[in-house]
Amino acid sequence: MTPAPPRTDRGRLLLVLALATLVTVFTATVPLLRDWFDLRVYYGSIDNWVHHGGRIYDYRVPGTTYGFTYPPFAAVVMLPMALLDLHTAIAAALLLNLAALVLVLRLLAGPAWRRHGWYGWALAACALALFEPLRDTLSFGQVNLLLLTLVLTDATLLATGRTRWAGVGIGLAAAIKLTPALFIGLLLVARRWRAAAVATVVALGATALAASADPDASRFYWTEALWDTSRVGRLGYVSNQSVQGILARLGEPDRVVWAAAVLLVLGVWVLRARRAVAAGDWTAAFALTGLAACLVSPITWVHHLVWLLPSFAVLIRTGHARIAGALYAVLCTSVVWLWFDDASGVDGFLGSNTYAWITLGLLLWLPAGQQPPDRRTGIRSTSTTTAAPNPVAPTISPASVQPKSASSGTAAATAGRVFAAGGAAALDASSEPTGSTRLPALNPQSSSERASSYTADPPPS
Repeated sequence: MTPAPPRTDRGRLLLVLALATLVTVFTATVPLLRDWFDLRVYYGSIDNWVHHGGRIYDYRVPGTTYGFTYPPFAAVVMLPMALLDLHTAIAAALLLNLAALVLVLRLLAGPAWRRHGWYGWALAACALALFEPLRDTLSFGQVNLLLLTLVLTDATLLATGRTRWAGVGIGLAAAIKLTPALFIGLLLVARRWRAAAVATVVALGATALAASADPDASRFYWTEALWDTSRVGRLGYVSNQSVQGILARLGEPDRVVWAAAVLLVLGVWVLRARRAVAAGDWTAAFALTGLAACLVSPITWVHHLVWLLPSFAVLIRTGHARIAGALYAVLCTSVVWLWFDDASGVDGFLGSNTYAWITLGLLLWLPAGQQPPDRRTGIRSTSTTTAAPNPVAPTISPASVQPKSASSGTAAATAGRVFAAGGAAALDASSEPTGSTRLPALNPQSSSERASSYTADPPPS
């Protein structure tokens, strides 16, 4: 029997303090800090480009073979780092990521975000601090949360019928990294021709801007770097939770097998996304697209899975808070690292791919086109630019309409009610600049290198 949550402010404060203590102990002792490795890649590449006359893609983090692997427009966006020293850049990246997280939660919670108060948001903060993909995103200095914010903004515009600027966020995200281009595919599946055109034009325009800023770097990226998988990382590394990662750990290098699996995943995605759009459920449509993107990308490092957060929002909105809490809890455990050294055997096949199985299960089963159990009205498909007839109940519905959850005793499920409600989302699983999580000169953290989201055996340069 689940214990009743505290009903007094004093009891709630004590619970929050206890949870915060447990979270602090966990984050200080269990996971490894990534020492801003990816941000060091970004910073070194921009510094080499601007201040030393080098090419963007020539820079390597000292002691590794890893450098910049994003499209050239990402380097253009990161140019302000050239004005900062490394420590200031780290602080700025942390603040930007935290601001993006707040905005993501605001978009997922919908109009009723104020109703949760300090207690709800404190529980959400404790739960989110345990989420491994989020821990890695912050500790690596990654850009996933910023891209998630761009895509969620477009999802909100489509869900509420304010389609004039829909597509801009997706276009920018696709120009910074490649995999968000799948969301342009969603707009085509949904026959949102204008939004798809806007996203395409923005992505192409941003790419052209980067080409004009550095033609040589753009030519190198699109003709060489993009096709060189050794720049990204080892496909079979346990952090790669994509279909390609599963096959690589099985020792199956045949690209034909991978292509067939990708086509199967995309077929399932098209069917499910089309049904979600037909039901006017942009929340689920974007979540399904992100799930598919994580699966079909050749590389989906653990930190890419921050894009699963909106899927949990869909689960809780549709009355599946216990399932959301259970899956979320698994994604807080770092369980896949148990097979860091050896992913062979049945246990290795099942355990080392745990996060990929969760992603695949959500793609197949995530409820789509369903309204909250106690509120069946909402936006239908916004096929025109006319405002929704019932603005009080958009697809991104208020969290206050959630059903009573028996999982209030767990931080993950309880806090889920804060940001769950309707949320719309997309997932990003593009290739990442990869490498060892620590520079050679740095002291190792507790638990050794096994908690890195990158290969410990970098390919030869």
